[in-house]
Amino acid sequence: MRHNRGMFSKSALVLLASAAGAFAQASEWKLVWHDEFDGAKLDLAKWSFVTGGSGFGNQELEYYTGRPQNLYLENGMLVIQALKEDYRADGVERGFTSARIQTKRKFAQAYGKFEARIKIPYGQGIWPAFWMMGDVAKRWPGNGEIDIMENIGREPSTVHGTIHGPGYSGARGIGAPFSLPDGQRFGDDFHVFAVEWEPDAIRWYVDGKQYHSVTPANLPAGTKWVYDHPFYLLLNLAVGGEWPGYPDATSKFPQTMLVDYVRVYQR
Repeated sequence: MRHNRGMFSKSALVLLASAAGAFAQASEWKLVWHDEFDGAKLDLAKWSFVTGGSGFGNQELEYYTGRPQNLYLENGMLVIQALKEDYRADGVERGFTSARIQTKRKFAQAYGKFEARIKIPYGQGIWPAFWMMGDVAKRWPGNGEIDIMENIGREPSTVHGTIHGPGYSGARGIGAPFSLPDGQRFGDDFHVFAVEWEPDAIRWYVDGKQYHSVTPANLPAGTKWVYDHPFYLLLNLAVGGEWPGYPDATSKFPQTMLVDYVRVYQR
């Protein structure tokens, strides 16, 4: 949550900064790329829009646009909004619109810590995601995919972290869920979703708590570890698809995904 600096004295702020610096030094993480979404518009030096209504291999129902109705900045937040509306473009007709952005050809990195503070929506057929794709010439899944956070709206208390590669993609991806206790819902507050990625290990975290890890030893026999090259970042809010299923009478629109920041670190 963003803090009002007026709540703290100058001496308290100095102490906080000192503590933060000591923690950063102890953890050996150096911030190398970030977006705090404090501007008036999306920074197109960092992100580009992915547009289209092809279903994206998942039978999704939305058309991703670059319109301000579907993506805008407000109060220091990135807002991705899924709308229920008839939309036609490029000969494709869809009943929903939303947005998807990526850092492809603008930023990619191999290894490090990748995190975002996000408040996700919930509801049947809603599918928010913060993820990464391998920035190499090979086609999916040979290029590799790291899903830092995915949620299917019928499970409002649970998120998933997964890798996809050749021989372990789609429903065979290697992943694990993380659930909030006592019926809490991810849609009720912001949470920090992160991975720490090293040459032979990837670890998943929610609010600093590790819940999943994979190494080459976890791969199916005869398959390849494809996490040895730069990956770029993606954020999107899908509607429908084979995994989340499709909206029904209980699904409410518009749906919004709020992103406070995205930050990338190196050791």
